[in-house]
Amino acid sequence: MSLKEALEQRRKEGLYRTRKVIQTAQSTEVEVGGRKVINFCSNDYLGLANHPDVIAAFQQGAARYGVGSGSAHLVCGHSEAHHTLEEALAKFTGRDRALLFSTGYMANMGAISALIGRSGEVFEDRLNHASLLDGGWLSTAKFSRYRHADMASLESLLKKSTADEKLLVSDGVFSMDGDIAPLPEMVALCEQYGVQLLIDDAHGFGVLGEQGGGCASYYSLSQKEIPVLVGTLGKAFGTFGAFVAGSEELIEYLIQKSRSYIYTTALPPAVAEATLTSLKILQEEDWRRERLKKLIGRFRIGAERLGIKLMTSETPIQPILIGESDKATVVSERLLKRGIWISAIRPPTVPKGSARLRVTLSAEHSDDQLDRLLDALAGAMYG
Repeated sequence: MSLKEALEQRRKEGLYRTRKVIQTAQSTEVEVGGRKVINFCSNDYLGLANHPDVIAAFQQGAARYGVGSGSAHLVCGHSEAHHTLEEALAKFTGRDRALLFSTGYMANMGAISALIGRSGEVFEDRLNHASLLDGGWLSTAKFSRYRHADMASLESLLKKSTADEKLLVSDGVFSMDGDIAPLPEMVALCEQYGVQLLIDDAHGFGVLGEQGGGCASYYSLSQKEIPVLVGTLGKAFGTFGAFVAGSEELIEYLIQKSRSYIYTTALPPAVAEATLTSLKILQEEDWRRERLKKLIGRFRIGAERLGIKLMTSETPIQPILIGESDKATVVSERLLKRGIWISAIRPPTVPKGSARLRVTLSAEHSDDQLDRLLDALAGAMYG
């Protein structure tokens, strides 16, 4: 099949993806194609991407360090800003140390491939993020997947495993469903079967737990119980990049062995400076998490009144299951005409037959904006 034929096939299946260009800063209201719309598909959960203090820190960082980092961390790209942020993230997560990566995808790929190899076996939830699944597939280890959040399914695989080394990998909050992984049960299984645990808490940090400490804080789980903790900075932190947090030995090992850390340019120091400010806001301004909780509750009640069935989620990710890809696309387009931007999420991002509208809420959304969302859904879903 030629590239042209493959693209046409995707169009016929309702899976063709296009990009919309925004002309304004990331916010709850953005301009798309010259038209203002309310944004309900951003991961900027706390509204920090356009916070004036974060912007000022970025500008000051650029004035001091310039724009580019110039090199990889292990050559000449590791600045004082990077180092200070790593120390702050270690303290924030309650871990010995933290290590910055340029993206969340690279953090997951680099950590998994460094920690497990050909003689090992990696176990992953079927609904894990693509970066986690790709990390498992490319690690050269035996790759096993268990039914979503099903601990009986996971244990049956662990019982059968004869691998010398075992690594269990999961999202903390699942990005397309919004539900939280059963981490205490996973920790217990890891202890019982001698398995190392890696949790990617990209969508939990800032939102869950005391001072936004994420799933580990939400469940009160220590470094010993979750030895490899991954986080990204482009969601609730409102900036860019990622990190892995854990023991002194883990971080030193990743510095030596993680190819996606060793062989890439460090993120701009100004981003690290901005993230230090966003981290401070994230921890200190509890009202943002309280606001999110109120918005989530208000949205779920409103959706129920409209007869819209939501998936089980207490996080800002509130998916509306549609089913067929073409139908999800039609509803998304109807909403956009009504001034509401919610992307249609289709396979292979989600399983076949489970296309959805992925509604995401921000602490910056107003009650009026939420009411306009519900009004638009009432028309778009049934119109």
